[in-house]
Amino acid sequence: MDARFLKGIEEFNRRFFFEAHDLWEEIWVETVGDHRIFYQGLIQSAVGFYHLSNGNLKGACSQFGKALAKLELYLPEYHGLDTRSLVESLRECRQDAEEMRNGSRTRFDDTKIPQIVLVR
Repeated sequence: MDARFLKGIEEFNRRFFFEAHDLWEEIWVETVGDHRIFYQGLIQSAVGFYHLSNGNLKGACSQFGKALAKLELYLPEYHGLDTRSLVESLRECRQDAEEMRNGSRTRFDDTKIPQIVLVR
């Protein structure tokens, strides 16, 4: 497994979303085939949380939606990663961000931000 992939997971789990995005993007540009879409989904999930942390709700909702469309192709696990739990958490976070965007929720519960779990 690429060390940058693992470091990206570590950065994501530490909530260093920009750094996770950068690491995974390095791999993405070198990748062909099915892994490419998978990495793009991870990148978009990190960018979504980066936008959310900066108050860009429109950007967060957009990126979460794009990430979900890609990562849902790789359920329940892929490349050693528990995609099912990640996708479930992303759905919930997107819903909360949408509610904040439309004014029915005032604050995001950051305990809902997922930890990426390796299964192998």
